[in-house]
Amino acid sequence: MTTGYFSSVDDVAERLAATGYLASPAVATTVFLADRLGKPLLVEGPAGVGKTELAKAVAEVAGARLVRLQCYEGVDESRALYEWNHAKQLLRITAGRDESWDETRTDIFSEEFLLPRPLLTAIRSAEPTVLLVDEMDKADIEVEGLLLEVLGDFQITVPELGTITATRRPFVVLTSNAGRELSEALRRRCLFLHIDFPEEELERRIVATKVPGLGAALTTSVVRVVGALRAMDLRKAPSVAETIDWARTLLALGADTLDETVVRDSLGVILKHRDDIQKAAAKLELDAV
Repeated sequence: MTTGYFSSVDDVAERLAATGYLASPAVATTVFLADRLGKPLLVEGPAGVGKTELAKAVAEVAGARLVRLQCYEGVDESRALYEWNHAKQLLRITAGRDESWDETRTDIFSEEFLLPRPLLTAIRSAEPTVLLVDEMDKADIEVEGLLLEVLGDFQITVPELGTITATRRPFVVLTSNAGRELSEALRRRCLFLHIDFPEEELERRIVATKVPGLGAALTTSVVRVVGALRAMDLRKAPSVAETIDWARTLLALGADTLDETVVRDSLGVILKHRDDIQKAAAKLELDAV
């Protein structure tokens, strides 16, 4: 079962570009295959390279609803799949004291008392849907077990109601910053895409698209300085999102060139650790960029 949002690899690239997301050939090809094969897409790479934005862009061009499960340590079944509205169930039990337990139980474990969470919401949706499972590596490994049925058969079993199968498969994107290894069982169900920091030419195009008021020469200098920073042994290399933030900062400051004063005064926009800023300030050779 395919989702059928894209007609070709070029169609993916062109339509994503229309939203401001400039996809490399590898990204456009993998998105097209995930769409054509009806397979979940596992996107891995450093923070801030556009993994989450890819899912948002796909939802936008497809005219689809974006359903997001934000993962974190401790996220569990009740946050990912569904839970019962216990307060409403208690009120119903109290109101029906004269009924038998069998009558009450049948009522309180019905659709009226079910609170769907992101996974169940996406599976039951009859409209075009993009399901984003964001930062999967931050969740406990038990959460991966919850996903296997969802991603393998696109269905969820609610013991009290039975098995709910998708009538229209969502386009599924899972993201990971590679904080821990995901299980092989989960990987087998997905197409894999690694997004790294972009090549200089692509990052220039991204900055020019996102910050059109910045001059071409200054855009080139920004991208080269960020590239030099990434080559250093820093605690946290600047992301594409931070490159864009820095470009917007320079535009707001009215900077025409990247001189030493401007760079040193604004390094906190792209570097978020004091030792990284000190190391960068000592090593950057602005004459070379």
